[in-house]
Amino acid sequence: MHLDNFHYSVLGTNTEQRIVFVHGLMAFAANWRKIAGRLESEYQCLIYDQRGHGRSFKPESGYSPEVLAEDLDKITTELGWNKFHLVGHSMGARVAMVFANRYPERLQTLTLEDMGPDIQPESYKYYENMLNRVPTPFASKEDLKSFFDHEFLKVFTPKEDPKVLAGFLQANIEEKPNGQYDWRFSKQAIVDIVKEGHVKDRWLEVSSFKMPVLLVRGEKSHIFTREVFDKMLQINPMITGVEVPDTGHWVHYEKFAEFTDALRDFLESHKQG
Repeated sequence: MHLDNFHYSVLGTNTEQRIVFVHGLMAFAANWRKIAGRLESEYQCLIYDQRGHGRSFKPESGYSPEVLAEDLDKITTELGWNKFHLVGHSMGARVAMVFANRYPERLQTLTLEDMGPDIQPESYKYYENMLNRVPTPFASKEDLKSFFDHEFLKVFTPKEDPKVLAGFLQANIEEKPNGQYDWRFSKQAIVDIVKEGHVKDRWLEVSSFKMPVLLVRGEKSHIFTREVFDKMLQINPMITGVEVPDTGHWVHYEKFAEFTDALRDFLESHKQG
């Protein structure tokens, strides 16, 4: 049973219209709950922790986009989800690109949130540095909060909105059985995912999409440039682009109402896809 390795939740009852949400780097299933909760009356929604993250298994290796896409195939196959809408954010969008290329017959639609197909081979160093600057484990919740309130920006200079990043990282630290506070994810897995995710670019996948694709960009994204966004729209007529104003990389977190509206409109127009 592949499913036993993963923490997941299924929301909603409409088995005719299903959505799978794939989270990004250092995230976990619950990051999608606000969005899925707004759609579960119309769609059955699957949210899950990818390997190396949250409460799913954390093997020492196997963190390429291909392996993560294979996980998605096995999970949905075991659940009996033969066809569905797929939504991926950031690293999860990278996985979704590979999945869409390998298993196109499984998808009604594809939604990619704030991620392009280019490679940045050195980008893992940024995340490695970030994680090494956070002195986990913390002895108490107070120590954890104090660090992010007063110390974090002294020891690390983020590319993202500092307040959003600090909140995101704190949400990824949980109380462990010994009473200390430590990461939900495997630090090594995070670094490996970024390294292996940038071994080759994904322009071939983007040009090959056969299903309707919604491409969402945060106007102030530090990850996904407008230039790459425009290029993706140009090379494949199946792609529709939406840019959400005054938001960064975590569009569905920072502007959840706008993101949900854009996603719902897109899905409504392709329900019989």
